[in-house]
Formats: sequence, structure tokens, C-alpha cells
Amino acid sequence: MALPMSTAGIGGHFSSFHGSWSEDRVTLSKAFSLPAHGSRPLRPRPMMKNVNEGKGVFAPVVVLARNIIGRKRFNQLRGKAIALHSQVITEFCKTIGADGKQRQGLIRLAKKNGEKLGFLA
Repeated sequence: MALPMSTAGIGGHFSSFHGSWSEDRVTLSKAFSLPAHGSRPLRPRPMMKNVNEGKGVFAPVVVLARNIIGRKRFNQLRGKAIALHSQVITEFCKTIGADGKQRQGLIRLAKKNGEKLGFLA
């Protein structure tokens, strides 16, 4: 059954509006405040990029594999490979008696070599 406009309309009993416009405006302005004019705008953070991206002997194979299996699965596999390689370096350092700084240096060297060869493309 349709109600007449006087009871269901803007000024009717079924209106959900309570309070004045100024109260609602103040509430909304607090909820969705914009930065002050004096503050500088937020810049997107720079992404860490590989300077040798797309270069290196293995880069075409890495890009092809990433396109075939998908970026998400590829990154999971690459993460596992990097973790495994770091474990191998750690075990090697334990075997030869190298300290933590030397181990960290070897892991950084492995990362740099991987970038140059195209494994991190």
C-alpha cells in the first residue's frame, strides 16, 4: 500500500534525518578531513628496482618462466630458492668458521651476482 507523500515524504514520520545540517557537516568534515594547506602532499614511496633488470644471461629465461607460471607463484618459488641458497651460504660459513659479518657479506655478494646474471629480472 502506498503512503501519501505527507507521511512518507521528506517531512513525514519515516524520515531518517535527525539533527541539523550544520551538525552533520561538522561530523562529516571530521571523518573525512583533508590535509592542511601548509603540509606537503604525500608522495608514493620509491620501489626498489633492479638496475640490471632485463639484462644478464639468465634474464630471458627468468622472464619467460615468470610469464608461464604467473607472478605470484614465481615469486614464491624465487623466495624459496633464495632462502635455500642463504642456508647453503650459512652452512658453508659454519664449516669454514666465518663470522656473521662475513656471512652477511657473502649473502650480499650472492644477491649482487644474481642481479648481474639476470636471476632477479
